[in-house]
Parts: sequence; C-alpha cells; structure tokens
Amino acid sequence: MLWAGLKTARLAFLSLIVLSICAAGAARAEKRVALVIGNAAYQNVTPLDNPRNDARLMAGTLSGLGFTLIGNGPQIDLDKPAFDRALQSFGNAVQGADVALFYYAGHGVQVAGRNFLVPITANPTKESDVYLQMVDAAVVLSQMDGAGTKLNIVVLDACRNNPFRGRGLRATGGGLAELQAPEGTLISYATQPGNVAQDGDSGNSPYSRALAATIRKPGLGLFEAFNEVGLVVKQTTGGSQQPWVSSSPIAGKFFFSNPPPGGAASEPARPPASAEDKASGDFDLASKIDKLEIWEAFLQNYPNGLHASVAKMRIEELKKMQLAMAQPTQPVPAPPAPSLTGSLTGVWNGIFYYPNGNQPVAFTFSFGADGCIGRSEEPNTFGNKSAPKLFANLSCSAPTLSPGKVITIKKTYDGTGGVSHSVIYTGTVSADMRSISGQWAINATRGNFKMSR
Repeated sequence: MLWAGLKTARLAFLSLIVLSICAAGAARAEKRVALVIGNAAYQNVTPLDNPRNDARLMAGTLSGLGFTLIGNGPQIDLDKPAFDRALQSFGNAVQGADVALFYYAGHGVQVAGRNFLVPITANPTKESDVYLQMVDAAVVLSQMDGAGTKLNIVVLDACRNNPFRGRGLRATGGGLAELQAPEGTLISYATQPGNVAQDGDSGNSPYSRALAATIRKPGLGLFEAFNEVGLVVKQTTGGSQQPWVSSSPIAGKFFFSNPPPGGAASEPARPPASAEDKASGDFDLASKIDKLEIWEAFLQNYPNGLHASVAKMRIEELKKMQLAMAQPTQPVPAPPAPSLTGSLTGVWNGIFYYPNGNQPVAFTFSFGADGCIGRSEEPNTFGNKSAPKLFANLSCSAPTLSPGKVITIKKTYDGTGGVSHSVIYTGTVSADMRSISGQWAINATRGNFKMSR
C-alpha cells in the first residue's frame, strides 16, 4: 500500500512538471509584456487595504505565465511622475509584442465621462486639478495603440469608491465609465460601469483573487477565463458585484496558461484543490440544492468569509419561508379573468434602477399609433458624457394590454454617446393598465423598473 501511494504521488508530481513545461513552452513562443500597478498608501484620502497585495498576487501570477513585468515586478504606491514613467516604459516595451497587459488596483474616478486612475499624491480641490494630478485611462490605451501587438488586455480593479466626494468635482460620476475597446483589445472592469467594487476583507479583493486563480487554469480561452472570473465574483459577493468586459473583435485564440492538449475538450489535469476552491465548490453545490439543512451544514464547515455571510442570509430567508408556510392562511380566490384591453400607444414615464438598487434613472418611452414601435430617451449615466442624453429604438412583444398581462419591450440604443447595446424590459400590466413594472436584463445582469402614464 505504501509503495502504491508513493507511486501515485510521484505520477501526480510528474504531471505537474509536464504541465509547467507546456506552459513555459507556450510562453516562450509569445512575447508577453505586463505592467502591474497597485496604489494603496494614499496621502490625502483614506488609504486602501488590499491593492498592494492584489498587485503582488497578479505580478507573481503573470510572471509564472510567461509575462515580462515592467520594473521586474509590481509597481507599488506610485505618485504621478512615477506613474507616467511606468507607462512610458510600458509603451516602449510592448512594441512588437504579441500580448500587452495592463493591470491596476487602487482608486479610480469618473469625471465628465472619462476614467482617471489616482496616484497616491493626488489632492484635487477643483475639477481642473484632475487632469493634472491623475492619469487618464485613455493614455494606457494610447501606449498600446500602434505597437503591433496581437492582443491588448486592460484590467481595472479600480472602483472601490469615490474618495473625492464633496470637493467641488461637479462632473464626478459614480464608479467608472465604460471605455470603448480599440481594435484587438479586451477591457475588464472589477464591476459594472457606474457601480462600486469591494476592496475585500481577506487580504485581496474578490475580483483579483478570482482573476489570479482562474487564469492559471489550463485550457481556458480568453473570453472563457473572464466569464468564469465574473461568475466567481458574482457568487462570492452574493450578487452585489458583477465584473464587466468590453472588447472589440479579437483574431485568433489566446490562453493565459497552456491550451487543451491536442485540442481535446476534456479538462486538463490540475493540482489538488485548495481549501478556498473546496469552499467554493461546496457553496456551489449548496446553492443548487438550496435546502435549510444543507446551508446549515455548509456554515458549520465554513463559518468565516464571504461564503459564510451569504449562507447566513440564505438560512434566515429559508427559516422565514418555513415559518410563513406553517401559519394558517385564508384561501385566496382566483382573480377574475381580465375583460379590459388597452394599447401601449402614447407616452410612458418611468424609472429604472441599477442592480444594486441605487442610482435611479428616469426615462421616457413613446409608442406610436400601432402601439408596438417607439422611441426612448434618458439622461446619460454611463456613456460618453459629451452626449447629455441617450436615445434608443423600441419594439415589443404585443401592442395590446390587459390587466396582469406580461409584456416584453426591447430597447436598442442608437449609438448616441457611444452606446449601442440592447436591453430587455419584462413587466406586468397593472389592474388599471396605467403602469407596467418588472425587471430589465442584459444577459445575466438585471434590475428593476416601473413606468406609468
């Protein structure tokens, strides 16, 4: 038995060596360059806990995946001149590279629809100070533009909060604005445009911890990797933080680690799961079963951390549901069959909310005589702020209304302010047919809305 155990361990060790050699071979075949920055020791606003740790984690991870690091390691706590020098070195190094990657952890602010990364010495007292004391994120993209790289990746774990509120920066928005990805570029945000990301309470931010773990996995393509990061962060934060990706068309395939051997679809061999991986796996299983006793067992095994907080909330919800079901209730008569009908035709005024329930945004839907084709407008809260309003075309699932009817409206932005995606509104018609309320959705991202006339 002892000999069999030693033999198994030796085979596992040899497998890890083979994977490392494959990853190293892939790295040698490409020129990969990365600039990793972590700003935490802010001198004029509240310092952050984790960006230094996040930058060190990402620098070690990227170095192990064949990236050459600017400055031979993470660049920590940069003031404005040091930040500018690092970007200039990065721009020189990526000339002719296959892959260029920029990673930033720290404070970031949105001013007049533009994103600025904050050096540790920044101390703006008016809006014009921002342009002199901070780094426009567009400068990062300019260092990659024209360098001849096959792929550019920008990672911004930069939206913990706005530390300069109350300083007269009137054009400052919440969170970061969405950047338009140039050709061959993927931009990954730690959370959705306009939202705030968590700094984390375990030494690293939820986003950077998930990113470092995911890109080490063999066989994940570029978009697969960032999609998995988003799912992990959404799960570990209880849905309060959902990463966002903006990209242009990207030619070819890219793997941070080595691709599947021989193009096989099966999962490559991996190192033994860490305690954190095991907790995540058990959390996923508990979420699928979703029974009180399963959640209580999970909490007993993992009493601390983000998973534990979500488990406690779900246990309380299930207990309340059980208590409500135990109470005797009067039978509710079936509602009468709807006999009224109406039309969408006309002007509807409404409000939609972002997924975190904050920042209500007013909008107007105007439907034509046929009741199903229309036009919408709303204040610009996430596009290019040079356009004060966003406009969109509307279409719907049915032109007629009746009490309790579920109707679907598709809103497609027309490109004003650089915004051109579609949003699906699914709502229920009120009894008097004067209001519709429900949820809007973009893929897995959802929020509430209500409109009336």
